[in-house]
Amino acid sequence: MNAPRWKKRPPGSNWGDFGPDDQKGRLNWLTPDKVRQGAAEVREGLSFSLSLPLDVPRGGGLNARRRPPAIMPALLGDKPYFGYRADEQVANATDVVCDDSFCMHSQFSTQWDGLSHVGGVFDADDDGVPEIVFYNGFRMGEHLRVPQEGDATGGAHALGIEVMAQTGVQGRGVLIDLRRHFGDARTKVGFAQLMQVMEADRVQVERGDIVCIHTGFADLLLNDDGGSPATVASACVLDSGDARLLQWIDESGLAALVADNHAIEERPQHAQPLAQPGALMPLHELCLFKLGIHLGELWHLTPLANWLHAHGRNRFLLTAPPLHIRGLVGAPANPVATV
Repeated sequence: MNAPRWKKRPPGSNWGDFGPDDQKGRLNWLTPDKVRQGAAEVREGLSFSLSLPLDVPRGGGLNARRRPPAIMPALLGDKPYFGYRADEQVANATDVVCDDSFCMHSQFSTQWDGLSHVGGVFDADDDGVPEIVFYNGFRMGEHLRVPQEGDATGGAHALGIEVMAQTGVQGRGVLIDLRRHFGDARTKVGFAQLMQVMEADRVQVERGDIVCIHTGFADLLLNDDGGSPATVASACVLDSGDARLLQWIDESGLAALVADNHAIEERPQHAQPLAQPGALMPLHELCLFKLGIHLGELWHLTPLANWLHAHGRNRFLLTAPPLHIRGLVGAPANPVATV
């Protein structure tokens, strides 16, 4: 039997609740019943792709360490295998073949954050010395290792995005439309404002639902070729400094949390020193580190939100697995909502 990875879990966390070796977190609540509930929301048979083109944001600037796709033809020797005529090898063959390749940062555009994306410095051993740990006590250096250039798999030997991909990520989506109530101005939305919107729109979140927050940011970004500072500073963000909002995220029972902006909460651009030890991004800490709640970012929710509003609905079937690449801490996705 393996030695336990932790003796003390972070306050407010659910480490161990799904088992000592759990790596799925609250995706455990995407049960067959939740899939059936999602399927029951399909009445029209209409589908919405919720992904931006993966080269958006075109101007970059949202995160300096993440770059857009670099696309190139596959090579046969030193010759591009693009428009390649098979009759160069086989007489009278009429086939013409195009192969290409791409290289991109896994969290540049529409994405899922894996549970290995954000950890914390915490004394899980209860020996007075904090160490770097991730959800359910998985360790930096042991379970997460810096990937080397040319590796076929990533550095997350636990909590990799493949754990999420293997679940299929299918269930009932619930949309909360902040844009319709607050417009495109930068607005920090706390618990009180969120409850007002949900009450006005008759939104109910139940255990195992995937909650999608529509702010309009991705829609603005899609129509701004340069990713201008004005666009980057637009739209709603959740106020992760509001303790009641964080408590609601936990107590609501949501299985995963999604938004169409680039961090769900406000991402500090020029962070000031903290008065005491704590997270710069409390919502990420709560969800990824403490509760095992995967986060979706930069989803394109506006067409779906507009349709749902026009038809007096806020629930739908959501199918949203990430790319199945072992060991990544996050991955692109092309989520599909069906109504």
